[in-house]
Amino acid sequence: MTTQWKPSWLGRLLTRSQPWQLTLEGDRLILRIGDRIYPLTAENFARGGIKRGLVWTNVTVFVGHKLRLEGLSNSEQPTLSQAFIHLEQLKHQRLFEAYYAKVTQWLEEVACAIKTVDAECRWLTHDLQQVLLESRASLGVNDATLGTLFALPEVQSLLGSKAFRVKSHLDDWASNWSERWDARNKLHLERELEACATLLQKVESRPLTDEQSRAVLCFDNRVQVIASAGSGKTSTMVAKAIYAVHRKLVAPAAIIMLAFNKHAATELKARAAESLVRLGKENIVINAMTFHSLGLNIIGGATGKKPHVPDWACETLPGLEKLAELIDALKDQSEAFRTNWDLFRLVFGRDYSSMSIEDLFEAFDSEGNARLVSLNGDRVASQEERLIANWLFYNGVEYAYERPYEHDTATAERRQYFPDFYYPKINLYHEHFAFDANGQAPAHFEGYLEDANWKRALHKSKGTQLMETTSHQLNSGQIFNHLKFELTSRGITLDPNPDRPLPDSGLAPMEHVELIKVLRSFITHFKSNSLNEKTLYERLNTLPVNAFKYRYQMFLELAIPVIRAWNKALHMERGIDFEDMINLAAEHLERGHKSPYQLVMADEYQDASRARARLCRALVAAPHRFLFAVGDDWQSINRFAGADVSVMTGFREWYGHGQVLHLETTFRCPQAICDASSRFVSKNPAQLRKNVVSVTPAVGPALQAFQVSSQGDVRDAISQYLETLYTGLCDGSVPQNRNGKITVFVLGRYKNDRQYVPEGWSHRYGDRLELRFKSIHTSKGDQADYVILPGMVAKGFPNLKGDDPVFGLVMPEGDTFKHGEERRLFYVALTRARRSVAMFTVSGRCSPFLDELVKDGAVTITDIKGEAVQEDRCPVCKVGVIVERNGKYGDFKSCSNFPRCKFKPRQNASPQPKRSAYRSRKF
Repeated sequence: MTTQWKPSWLGRLLTRSQPWQLTLEGDRLILRIGDRIYPLTAENFARGGIKRGLVWTNVTVFVGHKLRLEGLSNSEQPTLSQAFIHLEQLKHQRLFEAYYAKVTQWLEEVACAIKTVDAECRWLTHDLQQVLLESRASLGVNDATLGTLFALPEVQSLLGSKAFRVKSHLDDWASNWSERWDARNKLHLERELEACATLLQKVESRPLTDEQSRAVLCFDNRVQVIASAGSGKTSTMVAKAIYAVHRKLVAPAAIIMLAFNKHAATELKARAAESLVRLGKENIVINAMTFHSLGLNIIGGATGKKPHVPDWACETLPGLEKLAELIDALKDQSEAFRTNWDLFRLVFGRDYSSMSIEDLFEAFDSEGNARLVSLNGDRVASQEERLIANWLFYNGVEYAYERPYEHDTATAERRQYFPDFYYPKINLYHEHFAFDANGQAPAHFEGYLEDANWKRALHKSKGTQLMETTSHQLNSGQIFNHLKFELTSRGITLDPNPDRPLPDSGLAPMEHVELIKVLRSFITHFKSNSLNEKTLYERLNTLPVNAFKYRYQMFLELAIPVIRAWNKALHMERGIDFEDMINLAAEHLERGHKSPYQLVMADEYQDASRARARLCRALVAAPHRFLFAVGDDWQSINRFAGADVSVMTGFREWYGHGQVLHLETTFRCPQAICDASSRFVSKNPAQLRKNVVSVTPAVGPALQAFQVSSQGDVRDAISQYLETLYTGLCDGSVPQNRNGKITVFVLGRYKNDRQYVPEGWSHRYGDRLELRFKSIHTSKGDQADYVILPGMVAKGFPNLKGDDPVFGLVMPEGDTFKHGEERRLFYVALTRARRSVAMFTVSGRCSPFLDELVKDGAVTITDIKGEAVQEDRCPVCKVGVIVERNGKYGDFKSCSNFPRCKFKPRQNASPQPKRSAYRSRKF
């Protein structure tokens, strides 16, 4: 076999080629040209190659530049081509060997990691999996090339009898490692359930359920537990901390359980201590604290100085008082601020744009037309007209709303014309049109433009003055300068007066304290979401075209000076507030201050703000740390305090990955309450799905609803209900608890619902009943045998006010489902009961939540004696009932909500009221 190739003398002569020589030396091909030597591989021929001509063969190689080797006899070409093939085969074998060495190296690394976590009884965590996957990627093995190489004959020849074993390794390498590691963790979980059975049975006062045990043993880096009401989440948290210590996964000092208030933190720490004593580990301490206490510790550790928190910055009532003081100072310093404050409160304070049509209107006329009420008591037909009316009232402008036009316009086709506003002192009519910036009305306003043109033509033909305003002017705020100019130029003098007496029928304006509360909450969200003034205006500018931007702008003109004053007051005392505390702690961790904890456990995670979630993320940002977040999105009821349920519903998005588990077995409510409450709250598609199963046997009726004639009868009805319970306890028909008593909560939507607690109950029933009043908000986490809800009335529960739209500037997109947070609050109220819930309502004022339970078949409304209530609900307002009345023209029927609702059914005819928010010419 020829091992050397060079051009023939004739080839050199004819091609004038310089002398060259190719030599095969073992597995290398060497090119010599004069004194230069080039070791060649197959790659040197890749862009060139061997080209056979008629007489001789040309060879092209690349050695950093192109070399053309000419004059090789064609008879030498086959052996050179064969040498080239040999080089290709050698290259394939060597590349495969290099790849395979990396494959076996990595498989050994994985096997070693598995062996280690098995020996230490550890979870194969996401962080460790990522380390292994990153190690795999760093090897630079091309999987497609590896498979192709393995199939080549020269590689198969090289492997020989080892091919089967090699194929097994390659299959391992190419397998879905996430699935394999998931399967390993499932096997580990089953092993731990058996190995730690004694711990899981004794760590709490009763053995953990299978759901709880699996949540305890799942020790991935990020774990979220979605816990149903009464499912034992505190037990699960405590058990997880103790399991971590038991298996030496985390040192006790590196564990922190975080709660939202001191009471919950104290309970967590006490429960952990009790469990450790139960297990004979009294010398171990597992710490629990509030987010704010942790924030203080982190800031103190990072700066060497623990910050000061003024009392007024951490308590609700002192905080509102301090804010009121700061606002009064701003009013004294700036007449413009004072004017903006009064104008916003009276004219723009009531913005119901986020409310549904059913909840928006304060009144209905006899034909069922929905109406709004202005400060002056006018029943106007649209929110925009109300804003105009309120501005006129605030400025002392005399006007008449929808006064008949001075000329008769009624025809067979058209009724008499009623202009929107009339100003008698200057004989001026005013029409407010729903036109956008292009002079176009909403698409569904059929014939609107034609109607507007008819009005314009009418005024022109009759010689009456007409002033026009538009929706576009109102949304942009131009309307108020326009009104001011048009009215004052005609002789009207504006007299702004925030203290002008209101008629009894007028809309109650926003109270000072109410606006102060909005601003305090706005500051909370502003800081919780780490915003600044620039961000606020950026969000303002991105609001949709149809948003009432002028109102947002007005609010910011109040909010920004107040935020500055608040921060200045903190600075004067060298202090921070709770929101600063969380943000500053997160910032220090993000900038490199070392987190003192390896296992962070967050309780009531559904109530976490974005700032708290940010702090949690910063605490476990370093590799191989653990976050265990427990909560129930169905019980997310603290949005007003900065809670953002999206940090729970979007858990994986927040942390990049995570295990999501469920606790669906409840030890509290009987199944009937679970079913009714779950069906009710889960109608909101934004709520996470759960299938709540109870292990608590039923004791008597799970849900009852009692109706009385008037609000003043509620307390007596509750007294009768307690009397019935007491009698049952005495005769044995109602079972007692171990201490011979039962517990009863009276839960109020508002604190003033305390008035419904019967006087003298302790003297009459105290030997067998333990009764407490709580607001629903403060009852979360607590439970009683019987729950009484005294305020199941319309406009009471649910609270129809909702969040002011201005919060859209500082908060993420909220729950868009109607009464979303109020529904969750009702769910909390229902699920406090271990036996039964008794709801009390008033005839003609039934809560829509109670109506919904009735419609779902969960409960029947009865009188206090248990007789089913039969009544004819008003088809207009949907709340009142049709009652018999006596008038000067005889007996008649009407809605019990008169005068708010003036519906009267026609005699001997089925009522067909118009239930529309807007007439065709209104908006």
